[in-house]
Amino acid sequence: MADIQEILTKQRTFFETGQTKTVSFRFKQLDALAHGLLANEQKIFDALKKDLNKSDFEAFLTEFSMILEEIRFTKKKLRSWARPKTKRTPFTLFGAKSWIYPEPYGIVLIISPWNYPIYLIGAIAAGNCAIIKPSELAPNTSRVLYEIISDLFPKDYVAVIEGDVETSKALLNEKFDYIFFTGSTHVARSVMQQAAKHLTPVTLELGGKSPCIVDETANLKLAAKRIAWGKC
Repeated sequence: MADIQEILTKQRTFFETGQTKTVSFRFKQLDALAHGLLANEQKIFDALKKDLNKSDFEAFLTEFSMILEEIRFTKKKLRSWARPKTKRTPFTLFGAKSWIYPEPYGIVLIISPWNYPIYLIGAIAAGNCAIIKPSELAPNTSRVLYEIISDLFPKDYVAVIEGDVETSKALLNEKFDYIFFTGSTHVARSVMQQAAKHLTPVTLELGGKSPCIVDETANLKLAAKRIAWGKC
């Protein structure tokens, strides 16, 4: 798709200016994200209700509060994470000094899941540009995310691209510097296969069953209460 390639080209150009690497720039973007989310809190809750039938309480507990807490924690740790760290120099390199310099990857693709679609913090905190592909299975949340991110950031820095499976395939045909995918193992195989063509590193967060086992030692009344609370 021409628009995908155009956004990628612009992001690559912007990343090469080095602006995203400064800690002050990253702090500014994290603040902007937090303020943007707070300003659109009810809009996000309404979208999650339409897509996933989440109550405001559940949306706040499992999505909203977690994002804001991650932003707070990231800001607290960011300077130390970004600081060069000295390392012991091997004897074979006697006379030299060694450091590790944390560096952003570049252009990151985030293929987000239908149930927790609003995570972005790690990529921009690390100084990357990002393209987010929300799940088409949560169209209202996808649209709200597009509107919020478009208002907060220029596409040269962070862009949301909506669409179906074909859009995801078109994105995966392009060269990214890192890919985050959350979803099923079946789709993950395709993601990793496409990434391998470009030798792109990938983080896969794969879904699965979360069984709850109640054995003979359990207090049944208490266990039932906890299981029902967690489920509902």
